[in-house]
Amino acid sequence: MSSAATLDVREIIPRERHPRIFNTFDSLAQGNSFVLVNDHDPKPLYYQFNIERQGQFDWQYLEQGPDVWRVEITKTA
Repeated sequence: MSSAATLDVREIIPRERHPRIFNTFDSLAQGNSFVLVNDHDPKPLYYQFNIERQGQFDWQYLEQGPDVWRVEITKTA
């Protein structure tokens, strides 16, 4: 189990989710991570990270539904 901070976006209105996630990521020191908790597979977010933060992150699923998805996102650069 990760000791990383948790960001649960299930109660955040959808249009505010990605900006909050990217702000959280950007505030991390290199090598640190947070756990994203969502109510659906955040695959579109993964693709957005690949475009906007290419080579700067590691993405590891910790739980994959059907009701809750948890992903550890680590800042690598």
